[in-house]
Amino acid sequence: MAARTREEIKIGPLSIRFLLEGEESAGSVAIFEFDVPARAAVATAHSHDAYDETIYGLSGVLSWTVNGARVDVGPGDVLHIRRGEVHHFDNAHDAEAKALAFVTPGILGPEYFREIAALLDTAAGSPPDVAAIGAVMRRHGVTPAV
Repeated sequence: MAARTREEIKIGPLSIRFLLEGEESAGSVAIFEFDVPARAAVATAHSHDAYDETIYGLSGVLSWTVNGARVDVGPGDVLHIRRGEVHHFDNAHDAEAKALAFVTPGILGPEYFREIAALLDTAAGSPPDVAAIGAVMRRHGVTPAV
C-alpha cells in the first residue's frame, strides 16, 4: 500500500489522524492517533455499543476514567476499554499528550469525528447543540453517559 497524507481532524483542541480505517482491514480494526494539548478536558463520558477501544500511550500522560476508576496512560502504557464501559479522558498535565487508539472491530471511522467537528464549528463560541451531538454519537454507536 502506498503512503498517503493523513487527514487531520480538529475537534476543539483535539487533533485526530486515522492511520488505518476499518475498510482497509476488512473491518477487523481501525487505528487513529490523537494529540491532546496540556490542561485540556476533551471527551464527554460515553460508552461504545459494538466495539472495544484499546489506548496505547505515545507521549505525555492522559488521565482516563473508566467505570469510575481513574487510570493514567503514559508512554508505553496500554488501557483496554470494553464495549459498554463508560469512560472519558483529559490531559491535566503541563505537556501535550499523544496516543494511539485501536477500535475492534473497525466500525468507527473518521466520518464520526468530522460530523462532531462540524457541529462544534457551527456553534462558533456559542454552546454546542447537545441534542445534535448526541444524535451523531448514537448514529455511530457511541452512547453519551448523560
